[in-house]
Amino acid sequence: MAAKKFPQAPAHPERVCWGCDLYCPAKDMRCGNGSDRTQHPAELFGDDWDQWGLEAEGEPQAPATTTSPAT
Repeated sequence: MAAKKFPQAPAHPERVCWGCDLYCPAKDMRCGNGSDRTQHPAELFGDDWDQWGLEAEGEPQAPATTTSPAT
C-alpha cells in the first residue's frame, strides 16, 4: 500500500489535522495525537514552504573569507 500524497496547498488547511496519514477533521481526531491539531506547513511557514532549501541544491557557494586585523 502506497502512502497518501501530501497536499501542497490545501484549500482549507485549518479544517484538518496533518499529524499523521489519517488527515482527520480538526474536531474529530482519531489518532490521539494530542489535544491540538497539527498545522499544515503552509500555515506555519507560508505558501512557499515546499520551496525552502531548494536553492542550496545548486552550485556550492564559495566559503566566506575572513580578514585579519592589520598589525
